[in-house]
Amino acid sequence: MKVIILEDEHLTAQRLENMLKKYDAGIEILATIPSVAEAIEWLKTNPDPDVIFMDIHLEDGQSFSIFEQINLDVPVIFATAYDEYTIQAFKVNSVDYLMKPINYEELVAAIEKYKRIHEQKQTQPLQALLESINKDKEPEYKQRFLVSIGSRLKTIEVDDINYFYSAEKITFLVTKDNQRFPIDFSLDKLALMLDPKHFFRINRQMMVKLYAIGNIHVFSKGRLKLDLQPASKEEVFVSLDKVTDFKEWLGK
Repeated sequence: MKVIILEDEHLTAQRLENMLKKYDAGIEILATIPSVAEAIEWLKTNPDPDVIFMDIHLEDGQSFSIFEQINLDVPVIFATAYDEYTIQAFKVNSVDYLMKPINYEELVAAIEKYKRIHEQKQTQPLQALLESINKDKEPEYKQRFLVSIGSRLKTIEVDDINYFYSAEKITFLVTKDNQRFPIDFSLDKLALMLDPKHFFRINRQMMVKLYAIGNIHVFSKGRLKLDLQPASKEEVFVSLDKVTDFKEWLGK
């Protein structure tokens, strides 16, 4: 089986590749592609793979735009953090729809489903796809992050994280006890992965937890400055275009 992986998070793509090889060492990974533009170029210039493993949010936009720009008739197994795109996924060659972090057993089931559909040469019925996902279930937000400490790996529980910030194209998490670690996720990705009841994207560079906010200082023209715990190295302001939403979030 020849596959390509559309995924912009290196660690996630590597983990998926390892699971595919665990399932079948003979699976050939033709390419791992992080963006819509690169995916379109690759698909235009190469023979179709047997199946595509596709994240929905890529570096430069949603992967659904690929189907709008080229005629793609390849089975797709989607992987994402939410179930809100189920119907849209079904409309574009979806075999299955896996929730991140991908579970090995669920991955195996998706591959077996692809094989059955391929052998029978029939599309997956809508009702079967919908029944495979519990629509009444609350979104499964990320519970922990894996970070590197020298040659060691460590897990950090989300409950122990007070805020995230971006600096020089690197995202860092900051714990309650003021430990800082780089992570392999953008703030855009984190906005989809974290529970919005607890975290808010206050500006382009920072996402904060409610309980990390100490004092809120009100300046002229509605500007808000936050004192965070632990203290940030830089002054922290809420973007003017987010002030209204931020106030509503605080009051929920």
